[in-house]
Amino acid sequence: MKHISATIITYNEERRIEACLASLEGITDEIVVVDSYSTDRTAEICGKHGCKVVKRDFPGYGAQRQFATSLTSHSYVLSIDADEVLSPALRTSIMRLKEEGFAHRVYRMSRLNFYCGQPIRHCGWYPDIQIRLFDKRYANWNLRDVSERVIFPDSLRPEMLDGDILHYRCTTPEEYRQVQTRHAAITGKVISAKSDSISPVTPYIKGVGAFLGCYIGKGAILDGHEGRAISREQYRSAFLAYNIARRTLKKAR
Repeated sequence: MKHISATIITYNEERRIEACLASLEGITDEIVVVDSYSTDRTAEICGKHGCKVVKRDFPGYGAQRQFATSLTSHSYVLSIDADEVLSPALRTSIMRLKEEGFAHRVYRMSRLNFYCGQPIRHCGWYPDIQIRLFDKRYANWNLRDVSERVIFPDSLRPEMLDGDILHYRCTTPEEYRQVQTRHAAITGKVISAKSDSISPVTPYIKGVGAFLGCYIGKGAILDGHEGRAISREQYRSAFLAYNIARRTLKKAR
């Protein structure tokens, strides 16, 4: 039987963390949680489930995930978020690897995203291929603050696993908006660091482009009410990110 470590980065996830942890039972041999000083019971719940909990300020998604990987005891690491669970099919796929051995260094899997309880098949949200299981001796997270990903040598070819990660992004539109607002704030800082100046009309142009790219380009129109809501939030998030970047550049002058 092969061993797998799991990593989770958390902040105020007491409502969702137990479902995540339950989906890892029998699959992982240790769970490392890096918590950004949650003010709810997240750390307490993780501790009761036998997780190794380390508290650390949040430096960005890539750096936090990489730090979590560095704390693991086993070579193969499964990275999962607190609002995600493994589907039964994916659990079966990973259990087969544990029993038969790892033939690859990197594994990829699809992720099915949910908006207010509804599975979303378009909007660029499915199959949303993710690399989440890897041999840390050959692969690890990059240090990007947002849009982070697992990087590895070109000579390695990720193997696709059957089953999905089920990602419950939000239970209400307001919850999704809050998450998008946090991401926009981080993205705005990244944009400002790479830009010399941003026109006053740029946030509007980027916002409209994001809306059309999602609603038409990625087929959100086929997801009905949920697709329209997600597309509107894409507009708002892009507008906010570029507006934050523009204000940051103005202050720096």
